[in-house]
Amino acid sequence: MQKIIFLFCVICFFTCQKTQSKQAVFEAVPVPYFNADSAYSYIEKQVNFGPRTPNSAAHKACGDYLIAEMERFGASVTVQAVDLTGWDKTVLKARNIISSFNPEKTTRILLLAHWDCRPWADNDKNPANHTKPVDGANDGASGVGVLMEIARQLGLQLPETGVDILFTDMEDYGEPQFYKGQHNDNSWCLGSQYWAKNPHTPNYQAKYGILLDMVGAPDSEFPKEGYSMHYAPRIVEKIWNQAQSLGFGNYFVNKTCGYIIDDHVPINQIAGIPTVDIIHYTENGFGSFWHTVDDTMENIDKQTLKAVGQTVLTVIYQEK
Repeated sequence: MQKIIFLFCVICFFTCQKTQSKQAVFEAVPVPYFNADSAYSYIEKQVNFGPRTPNSAAHKACGDYLIAEMERFGASVTVQAVDLTGWDKTVLKARNIISSFNPEKTTRILLLAHWDCRPWADNDKNPANHTKPVDGANDGASGVGVLMEIARQLGLQLPETGVDILFTDMEDYGEPQFYKGQHNDNSWCLGSQYWAKNPHTPNYQAKYGILLDMVGAPDSEFPKEGYSMHYAPRIVEKIWNQAQSLGFGNYFVNKTCGYIIDDHVPINQIAGIPTVDIIHYTENGFGSFWHTVDDTMENIDKQTLKAVGQTVLTVIYQEK
């Protein structure tokens, strides 16, 4: 009987040691601190160029800035310069900007956000503003700003996996509400549609993708979006559980919402990469300033940026 008890104790001891060892390794993965002040400044810099609408001087200047910054962070940068045709037959001078970290790694994570601005404030309460461009502080610049801060951290300390950051263009050139013709969902997300069919690397694959869209507003709520749950439910749960563990459950809410046309749709449906959309959405929609002239820096909150950025950073650095 004593031998049996002794053997049981030995087994328990080594099992505990093994478990503690694994736990120690897991906890020792160094996750950088996401600097919300830095992310905020990257958003402000974009907005200061003016509305980054297609074919504008502000659009070109901001694109040049994004390329230079990502190169400064140490990324291998690829630019897809392509003419795309809008719903109104306008030829759009588009640039998808892809920044790769750990390019030699076969296990990769794709992060993305759109960097263009809506040419029409077609959701504004004042009809006189409907043909004015949008500053796009939240709708566009916030996601890019968060990813720029993540890229800065990647440049300082590489994770174990490869990471590709895709700034998509012409996401927000979809048909305006005042258009009277037949609506087509494919008028949106033109840059991501192109990239999904023509990735920067032949036969490109990623373990999964994370899209950031409208991630800077105060008191944001990020529900589990329909396409994300359909194509990448395990990744949704991974991200939302991580946010909960970091204390950001008031942002990453345990709710579902409908299907939202966004850049993750062609990435899922065409490229076949399971991709999640982290996007602000409530019962009141995308926010009172969405697609209005009020989408300005006044509606960017550093606490929201921190919640999103730290969650995504943690997911990346704990990936094997």
